[in-house]
Amino acid sequence: MAKETDIAAVVGRRYWREAEARVVVEAWRTSGESLAGFARRHGLGAPRIAWWARRVDDGPPAPVRFHPVRLANLDGGSGAAIEIHLVGGHRVRVPPGFPAADLQRVLAVLDAGTPC
Repeated sequence: MAKETDIAAVVGRRYWREAEARVVVEAWRTSGESLAGFARRHGLGAPRIAWWARRVDDGPPAPVRFHPVRLANLDGGSGAAIEIHLVGGHRVRVPPGFPAADLQRVLAVLDAGTPC
């Protein structure tokens, strides 16, 4: 995993070599932040990181890994909400009784990366 000092060394450079870009792309992917949020925090352009992410991609995407799910009673009332943490940094809190079809549409929009 890339350290903040490694990223700081790359951020100020006008041109990146592939190895330098890999440091930034790896840091973004492991940060759990959205691309825009990560880029903003480091003073970088999101399109630049996205371009390098496509370029240094090492082949097919990794298989989907499942993570433990924990239900938490977040509203203090009856029933428990489900909070979904997506890889891009988005979080979706689903209250009890939320229509499944609506949730599918919300997740599709977030997955596509299109603005709401």
